Amino acid sequence: MPYVPALLVIDMQNALLPIMHRPAATIAAIAALRTRARAAGVPVVTVQHHGGDLEPGTEGWRIVPELDPAPGEPVVAKTTSDAFLRTDLATVLGSLGVTEVLITGFATENCVETTARQALSRGFDLVLVADGHTTSVRPAVSDFVPADLSIAHHNEIYRHIDFPDRRVRVLPADRVDFGAP
Repeated sequence: MPYVPALLVIDMQNALLPIMHRPAATIAAIAALRTRARAAGVPVVTVQHHGGDLEPGTEGWRIVPELDPAPGEPVVAKTTSDAFLRTDLATVLGSLGVTEVLITGFATENCVETTARQALSRGFDLVLVADGHTTSVRPAVSDFVPADLSIAHHNEIYRHIDFPDRRVRVLPADRVDFGAP
């Protein structure tokens, strides 16, 4: 089977910026990776949450300008943490012949994590882009682990996850090679 990657950019929307941990660094990593993906002819699929404060057509709902999809690039609307649930993401990836998804975006332990696991369950190989996903800022007193530890924790889980017949990698954006698996 040929190697066909696709870059997924999940929920990088204006209204979410104020609650994102290290948004500038995450956006920069994704933007650089997206530029390289496009240059290599790798599809970029933007996933955009609809619902709650993310009302379609509003400024907050829009994708951050640095990651705005190019004309003709697929945009998948979702309403849950799972970008595959009740969406056309599987159809979009199937029509492109995709065999591996590279996951980036917000939020690490919700939409990124859920979509990554679903991608594996649906037969895709996976790259979790280590510096291309982020979580929410944490209050000073919280039962959540600090944001940097949450990101590191999820990266470590995917370095060791055992998923039959799937290749799973965790790579920083600058180490992703679109030319070979």
